[in-house]
Amino acid sequence: MNILVLGSTGRVGSAVVSNALRDNHQVTSFARNPKKIEINDENLTITQGNVLNKADIAQAMHGMDIVISALNTDGTTTLSESMPLIIEAMENEGIQRIITVGTAGILQSRTSPEILRYQSSESKRKSTRAAEDHHKAYDILKESTLDWTIVCPTYLPDGEKIGEYRIERDFLPENGAKISVPDTAEFTYSQITSRDYIKSRVGIAY
Repeated sequence: MNILVLGSTGRVGSAVVSNALRDNHQVTSFARNPKKIEINDENLTITQGNVLNKADIAQAMHGMDIVISALNTDGTTTLSESMPLIIEAMENEGIQRIITVGTAGILQSRTSPEILRYQSSESKRKSTRAAEDHHKAYDILKESTLDWTIVCPTYLPDGEKIGEYRIERDFLPENGAKISVPDTAEFTYSQITSRDYIKSRVGIAY
């Protein structure tokens, strides 16, 4: 399978790349700064580009079967600005499947299910800027015809891969407090062969 990984220099993105290479997929790592990619593998293609550049994204999509996005907000509006470009490029290439890494903030609140967690008292974060951008990106994906899944981890320490965790559609598993980067990456990657959470958000936590 030809897999394009966006945000491949981040913690989750780089772990996703490693998982895909382990299974001998052809992986294209799209990054602003390719020097940050320390993996050397014959099945890895490194493409330099900016997700806010329409031509860069369009070129990276050529020949891909699936897209995994572990882009973060960088304290800006990168997610919501890049999502329409990503969707357009995928549609032009006939790519249907995208898996993105979001945040638990855009899951439904348990105490007030009509609103999202970041909008409720469940959120402990003082700043909602990142969650707001994830929310915009989610709304844009919802309007698309793509088969999307948004993996929504809670607090993300580096930690170790445990291999056992709880998942729940649209909500964070009850009393979920954290999930390690390796386990988040493993679940995200596993969605390339799963149809269980098409057009859904998935909360993940221990």
